[in-house]
Amino acid sequence: MDRHIQTPITEELAQELHAGDYVYLSGSIYVARDAAHKRMMEALDAGQELPIEIENATIYYMGPSPAREGRPIGSAGPTTASRMDKYAPRLLDLGQRAMIGKGKRTKEVLDAIVRNKGVYFAAVGGAGALLSKCIHKSTLICYEDLGAEAILQLEVEDFPVVVVADCAGNNLYETAILEYRSESLL
Repeated sequence: MDRHIQTPITEELAQELHAGDYVYLSGSIYVARDAAHKRMMEALDAGQELPIEIENATIYYMGPSPAREGRPIGSAGPTTASRMDKYAPRLLDLGQRAMIGKGKRTKEVLDAIVRNKGVYFAAVGGAGALLSKCIHKSTLICYEDLGAEAILQLEVEDFPVVVVADCAGNNLYETAILEYRSESLL
């Protein structure tokens, strides 16, 4: 099913999404990778506020390349989501609602998605140049010293993703394999 969605992703909206849905996101999302996630955990451990509004936030696991002239961002493809798996459950428990990346997630992350009524989207790896065309604005939020791993806020329009893990516990990576195997036996 194709869905056009405006961020932020609320709990109610997340509950309407199902593994396998094609979604086109418009609105504001954040970019953060390994080093930024580590810094956010250090801030939380020190009793400090997070540098972003985490409630109903969507975080895209991506390290952009430098912007070409006239563009807000360079290539903007997803990075491997499992690198953020040790941080994701805590952020989901604090109210983060959605993540965008590529690849499988741990059981702990999948459990946190269900527990917090969240969603994990996959973006197409290798399509960073095409994905960047859906990004209309990029603003540095914090951790500038991290370079490509700084936290950015993006304004996106019809940014294409697929629901991989939904809040009902469905996981496209598992169901698609089972469906393929059952069809191949016919």
